[in-house]
Amino acid sequence: MQWIKVFSDEAAARQLLTENKPQLLIVQGLRICLVLHNNAFLAVLDSCPHNGESLSKGHVNYLGEIVCPWHNYRFDLQNGSACNASCSDLVTYPVKSGAEGFFIGI
Repeated sequence: MQWIKVFSDEAAARQLLTENKPQLLIVQGLRICLVLHNNAFLAVLDSCPHNGESLSKGHVNYLGEIVCPWHNYRFDLQNGSACNASCSDLVTYPVKSGAEGFFIGI
């Protein structure tokens, strides 16, 4: 795994993101959906496994699931599990921040 710096620090990430509103990032050519949920940052592949729609166009529900805007497929942001077992699980990426920056593990 390679840690890619996407922000100078966590404060910069918090300025860009609104709680429970997915944000698209392009990281080394990958479309990553970054979410701030319950004061934690979570990153998933920005492509619904069901039909490929951009998850950053979707929303996060009160259960901490990202919901695809096309067919309302739901995925647990913590582990990428499909919530209704109707398609494959979502790819997730680790996130870390520290004095040297804010990173996503690819």
